[in-house]
Amino acid sequence: MCDTLVALGNSTKDGTVVFGKNSDRHSNEVQLITYSPRRKYSEGELVKCTYISIPQVKETFAVLLSQPFWMWGAEMGANENGVVIGNEAIYTLEPLRNSGLLGMDLLRLALERARDAMEALKVITSLLETYHQGGGCSLDDKSWIYHNSFLIADPKQAYVLETADDWWIAEKVKDVRSISNEISIRGKGDLRRKGIIQHAIEMGYCKDDNEFDFAVTFSRMSRFNKLSPYSRGGKTSLLLKKNKGNITPKLMMEFLREHEAGICMHGGFESTGSQVSMLDKKEKKHLHWFTGTTLPCLSVYKPYAFPVEKQHVHEPGPYNSVRDDWIWNKHARFVRKLLFSNKNAIMNYRKKIRNIEREITEKAIEHDFSSNGKEFSEKISELNQKAWSEVNNLVNE
Repeated sequence: MCDTLVALGNSTKDGTVVFGKNSDRHSNEVQLITYSPRRKYSEGELVKCTYISIPQVKETFAVLLSQPFWMWGAEMGANENGVVIGNEAIYTLEPLRNSGLLGMDLLRLALERARDAMEALKVITSLLETYHQGGGCSLDDKSWIYHNSFLIADPKQAYVLETADDWWIAEKVKDVRSISNEISIRGKGDLRRKGIIQHAIEMGYCKDDNEFDFAVTFSRMSRFNKLSPYSRGGKTSLLLKKNKGNITPKLMMEFLREHEAGICMHGGFESTGSQVSMLDKKEKKHLHWFTGTTLPCLSVYKPYAFPVEKQHVHEPGPYNSVRDDWIWNKHARFVRKLLFSNKNAIMNYRKKIRNIEREITEKAIEHDFSSNGKEFSEKISELNQKAWSEVNNLVNE
């Protein structure tokens, strides 16, 4: 269960593209912020993804990922070109496969190989058609298999890409858009795999070309279905539309902390990581914030900018086991104990972390974007280390 949102420059306060995602997974599943630099490879090399290996490309871009520790892929992330992607679990009438590329593998592969959002879409669809999607999506439950949707953005454009096994359809975002855990593209989309309508007719999903409506055809949803404002998908859409023209990274963070519809999810299945990104087409300097800890409402968003070598990151996964000294674990133990405390303790902690976040976020956003790249990166690195240090001190008190 996840939610991914985007507001293009025509819908934000300052003309930048603002992107956000909560990753909802099993509450004990550590999600690390990892970094892989730009790399070159020899011809014939393979890349070992979570379950299968595929041919590697000649060069991959630097990527920053929010990554469940045990898999090769990632729930969300950004690359050095200003491409950001979040994925969602969806369920369709098409069969599930026990092996293939996870949706999270496809996400990482696209970030490593794409210069912009359209190229990322082409990377995912090409790999999907060639190697298929499939395999268990949980470390503890290999029977949990699903198809995937993606929200892909860069500083100028964004696309929703939804899949049903190897079939896919895409929609270009016009202003604001969100996706949750259900198919959302109505009609025939803006782009689609050749033969998808004929396939749907042959499978008996629809009668003819005129009846084809991707969300209805591939999920049996009602043609007149409207999302409830109390559902996660309905709530994210409502928040974006209601605030169109005034959306900022700080407001996106608040969207991702919403509890009425459960966008910030608590329980055995919870929001184990969160990302907000601000993509600037003018200066070509992009800011990304990751919690790197569970529960956005009880976390600090920490700023990142490429190059990220001096910022708090881990080596890319997969990892065979969990380390007890990872801050994600320390924070998780702390906030779970806190949630059983009195309301005053929770309020005081929340006030402390909001003050930390407010100060650091404002300094990051107000930094002179026209400064040279090295100065910009060093300033964000300083703020990044400060944020992580403050959180580490709090959870160790």
